[in-house]
Amino acid sequence: MPNYLVTVATGSQWFAGTDDYIYITLIGTERCSERTLLDKPLYNDFERGAVDSYDVPVEECLGDLELVKIEKKKYWFQDDWYCRYISVKTPTGDYIEFPCYRWLVGDKEVVLRDGTARLPEDEKTRTAKQHRHKELETRQKIYRWKEWHPGFPMSIDATAYKNLPRDIQFDSEKGVDFVLNYSKAIENLYVNQFMHMFQSSWNDLSDFEQIFMRIKNTISEYVMQHWKEDFMFGYQFLNGCNPVIIEKCTKIPDKFPVTHEMVKDSLERDMTLEEEVKAGNIYIADYELMDGVTANKTDPCTLQYLTAPVCLLYRNKVSKIMPLAIQLHQVPGEDNPIFLPSDDESDWLLAKIWVRSSDFHVHQTVTHLLRTHLISEVFGIAMFRQLPAVHPVYKLLIPHIRFTIAINTKAREQLICECGLFDKANGTGGGGHVEMVQRAMKTFTYKSLLFPEAIKARGMDGKELPTYFYRDDGYRVWEMVKSFAAEVVNIYYKSDETVQNDEEIQAFVKDVCSFGMQDFDHCEFPKAMMTKDQLAEYLTVVMFTASAQHAAVNFGQYDWCSWIPNAPSTMRKPRPTKKGQANVKYIMESLPDRGRSCWHLGAVWALSQFQDNELFLGMYPDEHFVEKPVKTAMQNFRRKLAEFSREVKNRNEGKKLPYYYLSPDRIPNSVAV
Repeated sequence: MPNYLVTVATGSQWFAGTDDYIYITLIGTERCSERTLLDKPLYNDFERGAVDSYDVPVEECLGDLELVKIEKKKYWFQDDWYCRYISVKTPTGDYIEFPCYRWLVGDKEVVLRDGTARLPEDEKTRTAKQHRHKELETRQKIYRWKEWHPGFPMSIDATAYKNLPRDIQFDSEKGVDFVLNYSKAIENLYVNQFMHMFQSSWNDLSDFEQIFMRIKNTISEYVMQHWKEDFMFGYQFLNGCNPVIIEKCTKIPDKFPVTHEMVKDSLERDMTLEEEVKAGNIYIADYELMDGVTANKTDPCTLQYLTAPVCLLYRNKVSKIMPLAIQLHQVPGEDNPIFLPSDDESDWLLAKIWVRSSDFHVHQTVTHLLRTHLISEVFGIAMFRQLPAVHPVYKLLIPHIRFTIAINTKAREQLICECGLFDKANGTGGGGHVEMVQRAMKTFTYKSLLFPEAIKARGMDGKELPTYFYRDDGYRVWEMVKSFAAEVVNIYYKSDETVQNDEEIQAFVKDVCSFGMQDFDHCEFPKAMMTKDQLAEYLTVVMFTASAQHAAVNFGQYDWCSWIPNAPSTMRKPRPTKKGQANVKYIMESLPDRGRSCWHLGAVWALSQFQDNELFLGMYPDEHFVEKPVKTAMQNFRRKLAEFSREVKNRNEGKKLPYYYLSPDRIPNSVAV
């Protein structure tokens, strides 16, 4: 009687083990085994982290082993189980891996394919084709689209985090409870002592140090010391939290009537302003998106204000970016003066503070929320709906979707919902952030997710800014991710026709465009894949957005935003309408009060923390792929990433303002915080 040796691996995360009954059925091309209880007398099977082996006897050989069916049945009470993989040694001595990496919840069964990745055209048997079809049919009932707000990218159809499928929930919900994390941050930073004085102003700029004293951070301390200085203001447009706003100015806009006479004392090259523009030395940051956005009114005791500034910037002789002129509203006029470095110190400082506050809002809502979190969720939902686990693209993308739908659902439930935590400290709370996403979606394009194209579109692809580390490091990581994606694509797709004939990949990209992005004409997301190169680029967008782009705009929040005056989350006085209006008292009354400062500090601390047991770019402990060529590609990918991490480390040695957000050893695989 032939025996099959079955090895079962249980996950190592909390509560992964089970005391329930586990049954297995082996399904071959000729026949099936009997349904067999996996049990060792006097032995506690399926403990957390365990790898257990069992003999499964059969009357006759099953033929080629196609599927493994696992069933879980209640013992005393329902006990969820996380299965990593099943390995089977056949009577002929062959080992076949069946990746699982999913939860069995309740009395559930899971049918697994072996780990070899296959395109739809590779399926030769009716059983395999049916399994593929049934898996997608089941998933499409579970992963449904829903519009959270009109004009938003679509999101998961789940009213609360607890309603999500267990497979996409966090290993430990406590780690991502925003209320708990913010409260913990406020306690750890010893700022809860100020919360009872919620609406009182600070007396002086130095008073912010009272909630800053616990911070031990090179960059944030340097920001505290130098935030008033023009070079620090300009540097943040290149390497701060929001390095995607600055663009080359090819013409001074009519709405921003800056003249040479105004700025001549700040120019260093014996050239007129017009000549500096033609020479490529002038840049601009325009926050037009903020124009008319409704300010937070959830607290009737505190008026809050927003504006839409325009800032002209200058590349000086040593290639530093320096502010040249600031206008705090989009429409020029007597009540909208152009502030200059030569103005009174308080006037100029307040103008810069307003720009930094507007930058904070655009960063949080558009650069961070929309362009990394929400778009990554779209890719994730479409992947679950259209790609079975045996598809090579599913295997490639699943690590880059890890926990993304969960963190976004938690955010909609606790953070950015009506009366959520976002409303406590942010001037765009109470609905302004929703307006901003809706506006940003009207100009959101697929092309803007292509990192090199996005840099080029802003005119920032030249070499005249040698310290634009976000750009240069981003190029390097983009090329490494693209090379890896192309290598995997070339393993499975022999020609462009193979891509065109893959109905599952075509359904995936169409689902993203037609449902996830609601088929907005202007977004120009592809509805079909025609070539291998196009597919590799598309997969690079998914992987890079979820990993590197999110890391670049998320994990610097504590560094750059913890010194409150450098990134005010709200302003409590209207923008100045004339020069000479500002003084220290007016600035302090404009900046966030004590309570909102504490909430803001807790928020940027919590949002900048890595997950427990974080998986960084190139780390793929779940072996969805079993083929040697892909494992070799992964090794090459990791080697390149490690080499670049060492380069970044060497470059940062001894620097007062190190840039490490795009160092691969600090880039998580997915949007998970």
